Amino acid sequence: MSKLLKFKKSLTASRIIIFGFLFVILTGTLLLMLPISSTNGVSFLDALFTATSATCVTGLVVNNTATAWTMFGHFVIMCLIQIGGMGVITLAILIGIVSGKKIGITSRSLMQESVSAPYVGGIIRYSKFFVKGIFVIEFIGMILLCFQFIPDYGVLKGIWYALFHSVSAFCNAGFDIISTPNTPSSLSMYAYNPLINIVICLLIIIGGIGFITWRDFQSHKFKFSKYSLQSKLVLTTTAILLVAPFLFFFFHEFKDLTVGQRFWVSMFQSVTLRTAGFNTVDFNGMSEASRLIMIIMMLIGGATGSTAGGMKVTTFSIVVLASFAIFFKRHDVSVFKRRIIDEIVLNALAIFMMYLFLFLTGGIAISVIENLPILDCLFESASAVGTVGLSMGITASLSSASHIILIILMYLGRVGGLTFIYATVSKVKSYSKLPQEKVTVG
Repeated sequence: MSKLLKFKKSLTASRIIIFGFLFVILTGTLLLMLPISSTNGVSFLDALFTATSATCVTGLVVNNTATAWTMFGHFVIMCLIQIGGMGVITLAILIGIVSGKKIGITSRSLMQESVSAPYVGGIIRYSKFFVKGIFVIEFIGMILLCFQFIPDYGVLKGIWYALFHSVSAFCNAGFDIISTPNTPSSLSMYAYNPLINIVICLLIIIGGIGFITWRDFQSHKFKFSKYSLQSKLVLTTTAILLVAPFLFFFFHEFKDLTVGQRFWVSMFQSVTLRTAGFNTVDFNGMSEASRLIMIIMMLIGGATGSTAGGMKVTTFSIVVLASFAIFFKRHDVSVFKRRIIDEIVLNALAIFMMYLFLFLTGGIAISVIENLPILDCLFESASAVGTVGLSMGITASLSSASHIILIILMYLGRVGGLTFIYATVSKVKSYSKLPQEKVTVG
């Protein structure tokens, strides 16, 4: 009994979130191993890889999603994507609300941690708002995609394809059930289709800017000056990270295409780097400079409290702002007439270093194991830890050891940098400070 109580006390919010994702992944693995889920049967490792990729809204695959899985398997994958995008803890607590259970302060704190809300107060109302928003936006996306998919695939299949890809796009997962070994990969067949490009890109961006930004938009509409500092940082940094790759791709890549075609593929590739995982071109035909830019964008990812992964745009922007503060000899890190507290700056630096370490370690390890070019392996590593899902086409051919590395990277990338750090490092209480001493740097 005492051991049980001790175990419960050790379950912090961060640890519950980590175990929650692990439970969903293992449940999904078991479901995908059922004979009804696959067309020719799959190994435990392949099922685990797919379940991890879906729950962590990544999109990397070892089997062709369209042909390796049955309708039931596709449904399981879509449910895992939805749970992963929404947040395991949020979904569990909302089910409790619907069933009429009273939500205590512990559950509210868990929900706050899960969705990265600023306050515990009003968290139930806040969570209901964004869950409703998720389903409304995904439904609108499905309706719009139906205009293309129903003529292409028939009514029932078209509606199902529209629903699956709307959920996959909004949750920044990147899974598709259209491409087969005999057809172009991902959404390549719709590379120049305005409807598919616009709808998928909007779903990716809306899902990736975060629920706090949604709330600011609901409250203040287009009055940007009234938004919270987080929303301002998210929108500004996201805009820069969308426009910069677009301009580079447009003027440097795809020169054999018409201006209109180049616009669509450049726009789509710049948006999908927000950890979405869809693609409309073959990345092997792109220059190494473009691939390096894509790796950086994938590592940055989307916003905190969104369906996107990566180190997050706020983390990246704070690290950049901190660097500028040092360059210009400022005492504080500030932006939009607000000062960012030192604890947040240190958290951002810790997360930045953690993702950089995981990315480099994973890429180097895969390159050594597989004897493949380091840039290709770093691309896969960045895609996994950033929960993006874009690939140079080598994932399926990797060995089991490399697949396990990618599974670990996807899992750690999805649960989040701070969540993982807080879950694994015990809280240390210190009532004294050590003497200071200067160290020369630079």
